[in-house]
Amino acid sequence: MPTLTVKLYSVLFKFFLKRKLQTLIENPNFNPNSISHGVVTRPDESIAAANPSFSMDGIATKDLHIDPFTSLSIRIFLPDSAIVSPESVPNLRVRVPSSKNFKNLGKVSEHGVVYGGYLPEKNGRNCRKLPIILQFHGGGWVSGGNDTVANDMFCRRVAKLCDAVVVAVGYRLAPESRYPAAFEDGVKVLNWLAKEANLAECNRSLGNGRIGGEGNETLGREGRRQQIVDGFGSSMVEPWLAAHGDPSRCVLLGVSCGANISNHVAQHAVKAGNLLDPIRVVAQVLMYPFFIGSTPTHSEVKMCNSYLYDKSMSILAWKLFLSEEEFNLDHPAANPLTPRRETPLKYMPPTLTVVAEHDWMRDRAIAYSEELRKVNVDAPVLDYKDAVHEFATLDVLLKTPKAQACCEDIAIWVKKYISLRGHEFSY
Repeated sequence: MPTLTVKLYSVLFKFFLKRKLQTLIENPNFNPNSISHGVVTRPDESIAAANPSFSMDGIATKDLHIDPFTSLSIRIFLPDSAIVSPESVPNLRVRVPSSKNFKNLGKVSEHGVVYGGYLPEKNGRNCRKLPIILQFHGGGWVSGGNDTVANDMFCRRVAKLCDAVVVAVGYRLAPESRYPAAFEDGVKVLNWLAKEANLAECNRSLGNGRIGGEGNETLGREGRRQQIVDGFGSSMVEPWLAAHGDPSRCVLLGVSCGANISNHVAQHAVKAGNLLDPIRVVAQVLMYPFFIGSTPTHSEVKMCNSYLYDKSMSILAWKLFLSEEEFNLDHPAANPLTPRRETPLKYMPPTLTVVAEHDWMRDRAIAYSEELRKVNVDAPVLDYKDAVHEFATLDVLLKTPKAQACCEDIAIWVKKYISLRGHEFSY
């Protein structure tokens, strides 16, 4: 059974979540801007500030707003293992020329430079390519965020254990942005990664292959500096991903409702095929997916009032996510085994599913994994005893041994598909 602390926290969590859901349903007083651009985090969430310098845990973070028409954003988590010579990290920083040439750039130190966080070396010799993990947070469609304290800590752990660049997606929340907004955001980020990879390759082909902010500038045949810029003259190549991201080793990781987004993005990647070059989705991880259906499973009947998220509150969340006309528990966004599914299961990437013993959604996630195995897709299930929904990602449970063990187990399986030397890691 879950600990007494988990039981007490579950009571409070359900009380406040139910009140939030009912408030959003009964009093949807939205700011017009929030409807047009969307909301990616709530004011009551605890936010972790981004730090573009490598911190004590060896992770640097950066926030980017990648869509001019919506509030869609990402946070990049870069481990220091991306640097070939870690001892050189303190010297890898953004340097701005002397103030006599750049008078309006802000405060300049007495040495004529401004510190702005980590920047890859121009020649790229000290840069190591790492796989990319595209992460989608949970929150029942209406809460959470890619920059919350809990999600920040979880992504740091994943980046360190998997030795990968983690890109956490700040997708638009419901009910300001209903289906298919969150799913479209997931696809947009995958397409953006493909575009960035292609731009980085074009940038390298312009000259001597230099990388980064200053490194985005390359020398042409006549010695002139060339770079790919947007209409405002800003470099379009994201330096961290250009220097350290390997698009041919991309893994999708979704938490709770984020797993539903991950599964949709995986289907999009299958349908897009070579159009996503050089992106290759080699695997996905579904952590206690937010699946549901009109025909109840055994766990949905037995544990409908389980810890944290009970079935009635989850249905309220789905009513906020799906429009009134589209609301159906067998909607393709909710039920992965619906007959309305477009992508055949046999084409899906290898899929690891994480479930908890005391989670009423577990049976449908296990059933989905079983169907994948029937068509020869590598689809193991990690079933954790005495665990509840979001046991490895919820703020109060992140530091528990079970949460740490879950991330380690995920890393072992993921490394089967992201290791450059093949499948020497057996699960």
